[in-house]
Amino acid sequence: MFAIPGTPPITMTDRAVSQISKLMAKGGHTGLRIGVKKGGCAGMEYTMDYVDEADPHDEVIDQDGARVLIAPMAQMFLFGTEIDYEVGLLESGFKFNNPNVTEACGCGESIKFEGM
Repeated sequence: MFAIPGTPPITMTDRAVSQISKLMAKGGHTGLRIGVKKGGCAGMEYTMDYVDEADPHDEVIDQDGARVLIAPMAQMFLFGTEIDYEVGLLESGFKFNNPNVTEACGCGESIKFEGM
């Protein structure tokens, strides 16, 4: 992983930790794997999947009972990202505050990175 020693590659807000912990407990899963894939109008999209077992190449982040695994191909794109969970009147969901994003579409579902 692209990391600074002693610094986690990603962070999670208290709201994100709480929601991820609830999802893990509800489904009996080990954690959530976060990745990126090609798609959307800006070129890339975040992915989130339940996992029951870590891949040997995943970067594993444990924070206050919440476990996030970063897929190997996504590690360089997610370094420095803060994961939040927002609750609104019309929708609720995870929000990625990613300093590596250079462009995002209007809906917030699709992102672009430098050189992509």
